[in-house]
Amino acid sequence: MGDILFLGHRVPFPPDRGDKIRSHHLLKGLARIAPVHVGTFAETPADRMRKGELAALAKTHALIDRQKPLPLAGLQAVVTNRPVSLAAFDHAAMRSYVAKTVRNHRIDTIFVFSGQMGQYIPSDFGGRIIVDLCDVDSAKFAAYADSGQRRWLNRREARLLAREEQRLAHRADMTFLISDAEVGLFRQQIGDTAGIDVRSLGNGIDAAFFAPDGITPSEHLAEAEDPQLVFTGQMDYPPNIAAVEWMIDEVMPRLRQHHPRARFHVVGRAAPARLTARHGEVGTRVWGEVPDVRPFLRAADIVVAPLLLARGVQNKVLEAMAMARPVLLTPGAATGIDAQNAQHFLVREANPAIWIEAIDELFGQPARAAAMGAEARRYVVGNLSWESVYRQLAALVSPGAAGRDAA
Repeated sequence: MGDILFLGHRVPFPPDRGDKIRSHHLLKGLARIAPVHVGTFAETPADRMRKGELAALAKTHALIDRQKPLPLAGLQAVVTNRPVSLAAFDHAAMRSYVAKTVRNHRIDTIFVFSGQMGQYIPSDFGGRIIVDLCDVDSAKFAAYADSGQRRWLNRREARLLAREEQRLAHRADMTFLISDAEVGLFRQQIGDTAGIDVRSLGNGIDAAFFAPDGITPSEHLAEAEDPQLVFTGQMDYPPNIAAVEWMIDEVMPRLRQHHPRARFHVVGRAAPARLTARHGEVGTRVWGEVPDVRPFLRAADIVVAPLLLARGVQNKVLEAMAMARPVLLTPGAATGIDAQNAQHFLVREANPAIWIEAIDELFGQPARAAAMGAEARRYVVGNLSWESVYRQLAALVSPGAAGRDAA
């Protein structure tokens, strides 16, 4: 087999947010199969410091600064009738790197991580193309529009992204999505599935890192007498913002009527001003970015994931389960995790009264909560390791794997 060209929209180091966790591990899995060339973008000073890690893993790499303002990307998108998501990641330097790499190396496979990078597949490339869409992004924007968020813009983005997703599925030899549910939704959306190969490739979890043994619980939570609820995640992500605001507005005021010292801890980077301004409100603590989320998870009485809009598999849920914590979540947040309700976690509809009852149920029965956490960790260790994902990836990508003939 020849070399692999991996194209990712964000530098896959460090694996500290959902998309980076997946791209990081898929890149590591691909590097076990064949030499890998990596084209990716840097957005922050911390991103730019990752060249050494890329150089250690990749045969060649391009870490390209992406500083295009969103208004400019929006204007370009309107002029060219493209999704804003594609215009935002359109960069001449990336096109140059891809062309040079394909010309100078024996590239057998182009692996595209996230739909924004499909625009860089050369039109005359005759090798194999694998696209990992992760989630159905067009459906996410449609859901934003349906919920009343910037209706015209989000409906436009949903429509144009759906067109691009369909184009990529027909161009690719294989298209990956993160769960069977996303595969079903994708097939339903694109309609004409003749000649395409769409498969689910799930996420894993580093259960050795996310393990309760040896982790000292955060002192800010450990001595509390009332429920300590923890939410983790990238806090500039709209579904995470909506989930946190729902907890603050709908759940915490009711919970504190009979648990006056209950606390809701929001742990994650890039919280917008509208969330940080609510620090201290009805027992809410907005911690922002922390060096290590594990002490917060270790000390939580309950980890909550009340996502109202959710796509794919939630890493935050897998991490909490690996840390042996009882997790209370909405059906959307449980999508793609084939665990058992009431055994491995507790799934409840996003209704404040139902959630108060569930919190009381778990907090009032510590032995049951501990048993649920232990079952959750056993499930994750046994079923959701990254090693198992690497094996699936190798079976699909290695020479002789099934797939449409690119020629």
